[in-house]
Amino acid sequence: MSSLTENRSRAGRRANRRHPDSFQSGTPEISIVIPVYNEEDSLDLLCDKIRAVMEEISFAFEIIFIDDGSTDSSSERLEALADENEWVRCITFRRNFGKAAALDAGFSVACGEIIVTMDADLQDDPEEIPNFIAKLREGYDVVSGWKFVRHDPVNKTLPSKVFNGVVSRLSGVQLNDFNCGFKAYRAEALEGLSLYGELHRFIPVLLHWRGYRIGEIPVKHHARQFGQSKYGYSRLLKGGLDFMGVMLNTRYATRPLHVFGGAGLVFGLLGFGILSYLTLLWFAGLGPIGERPLLFLGMLLVMSSFQFVTIGLLGEFIQRQGAGRERRYTIGATRNLDGMGFDPERSAARRLADTARRMKKDSDDESHDDTGRHDKATRRKVHKPKSAAPPKSRIQKLFKRNNTLRDAAS
Repeated sequence: MSSLTENRSRAGRRANRRHPDSFQSGTPEISIVIPVYNEEDSLDLLCDKIRAVMEEISFAFEIIFIDDGSTDSSSERLEALADENEWVRCITFRRNFGKAAALDAGFSVACGEIIVTMDADLQDDPEEIPNFIAKLREGYDVVSGWKFVRHDPVNKTLPSKVFNGVVSRLSGVQLNDFNCGFKAYRAEALEGLSLYGELHRFIPVLLHWRGYRIGEIPVKHHARQFGQSKYGYSRLLKGGLDFMGVMLNTRYATRPLHVFGGAGLVFGLLGFGILSYLTLLWFAGLGPIGERPLLFLGMLLVMSSFQFVTIGLLGEFIQRQGAGRERRYTIGATRNLDGMGFDPERSAARRLADTARRMKKDSDDESHDDTGRHDKATRRKVHKPKSAAPPKSRIQKLFKRNNTLRDAAS
């Protein structure tokens, strides 16, 4: 994988792009990224379906399969497909690293201006690809699929509905199906995106907070024909923990005190209320309060409140110290800034720092030149002639004459 990413950067591949006359020649316009894990029976049929669709819409394309440590014969089947078709690319992991890592590897080598992701189990229908492209042309940067009629057991659909509702409400991204792997992206939206853990579910959330437009279309969903599902109940726990990390790195990335300080404030109010209640009981003489469990709960809440607020303050301090090192915004377009030296890829703080360093360097160079000229003049013993004494004024002459007469009279 590293050799593939080091050979050619995505920017270099796009710079050499030429418009293809057929789907078999030229640099691909559409990259279809497909993670694979033990799907040996569906790979040939999936390739045939994708090829038929791409022939119909006449787009140059490539299929990038990422074998995520399959234990069946998926790897051998992919190698055979790559030998038979020049538009099939394969990446093989040494072990199972997860879907997010597989997508990240596929994104790093994709050449197309449009990148489509889908599963390899034939539950996603390749005939929906033209609908994704049409939606992107409406001005969207990301289009997510929505399995409106889902052919999965209830133990998968019910938890998924709860998960989608919570994520949509808290993230601000109005999608009905975050778990759907059938999505389409503009390639520029994926630049600089790093995926790990279970973050593949939250790519629309990450891109939404970077300023990209998110859309959604209903897609056909088929029942599984081969193999079995690779996800269990543990995905809910992993997804929930990853979602907490996503929220901290998007909504609260620049204001950690709001989330930690807010939690500390809630705990502090609860603890203060409990302790106030116990204090009133003690003043009213309604028995000792030293052995009440409620006292320990109030003390615990107050101490937790101080800890949360302290963590929030430390987060704010660290965030402020790192401000300017990384852009927290994305720029879509500029006007009349071409000749102004404006570089959107560099923060204002960094540009000011570079300017200060350049000015200091110029000042040091001028000082060095002056010193060199002085040393050179000294070595050559070049002495400037003394300037003539300025002529005496008329008043000075009168004073001198008066002094001479006074001396003669005495």
